[in-house]
Amino acid sequence: MKTRSNVFQEEKKTQWVDASPGVQRQIMGYDGQLMLVKVKFETGAVGTPHTHYHSQASLVMSGKFEVTIGDEKMILSAGDGYYVEPDQLHGCICLEAGVLIDTFSPMRQDFL
Repeated sequence: MKTRSNVFQEEKKTQWVDASPGVQRQIMGYDGQLMLVKVKFETGAVGTPHTHYHSQASLVMSGKFEVTIGDEKMILSAGDGYYVEPDQLHGCICLEAGVLIDTFSPMRQDFL
């Protein structure tokens, strides 16, 4: 399995992958220690609550999301961000179509 991406990723040449109904992701760069992923949501789409052993930091590029991390819930809009520690239950509901920029450490091999 490849353990790093090409140096450059052009959005128009990088494949979108269906992640779940109304959710697509585009991998924008990675190596064994880090991964950057663009995630596009349609209004009403759900990021199903889940856990993983990776640290995650995310930025809301556009749209509006109700994000739940553990017992905390907040509505976030463009420019807002959040952090998820390893093994913490988290998920979201897209209130207005938008894009999240997710970073993971280490990389998410399950996304490749």
